Amino acid sequence: MDELDTVLDSVGPRLRALRLEAGLTLSDLAATTGISVSTLSRLESGGRRPTLELLLPLARAHGLALDDLVDSSGAADPRVPQRAVTRGGMTMVPLSRRAGGLQAYKLTIAPGRRRRDPDPQTHEGYEWLYVLDGRLRMVLGEHDVVLEPGEVAEFDTRLPHWFGGADARRVEFLSIFGREGERMHTRARSTDARRDG
Repeated sequence: MDELDTVLDSVGPRLRALRLEAGLTLSDLAATTGISVSTLSRLESGGRRPTLELLLPLARAHGLALDDLVDSSGAADPRVPQRAVTRGGMTMVPLSRRAGGLQAYKLTIAPGRRRRDPDPQTHEGYEWLYVLDGRLRMVLGEHDVVLEPGEVAEFDTRLPHWFGGADARRVEFLSIFGREGERMHTRARSTDARRDG
């Protein structure tokens, strides 16, 4: 019972953080979910206990699975660093700890955060992107393209580049970045198969 209370107590602050990260007001969320502003306010402040009937539309509005919303998974897998960094509506979770060399990240752009005004940046390195969910707008040099789930982009980060949501939905994508300019290498068959063929 103590564990359940702990999980439920954490829902209010998480709901508030998700709403603020998405740049939504209580009224915006009320219009999307059909839950009154006063109920949403009491949920966020801990004045109302979350119920399944309230959590399901909220999870849907934030583009999350119910488990992710209530964070009932317990301790994170110690093999995967979970320290997320959020800036300007984009959350970045490092997936690797390798010193130097290639670094892997999972990035999420919150729903409702289209980041409409591109602000391209440059830096040393090379990057590979894979879109998991949503539609990712990418400005790369003179190109302005939308990547759909399953699409990949690979580019030199010395080119001015910028990412944002192509619409108001949540976007998730993977990034593999090499500070020294390492490129991704794919191989269709092993070196042994080449020798034998």
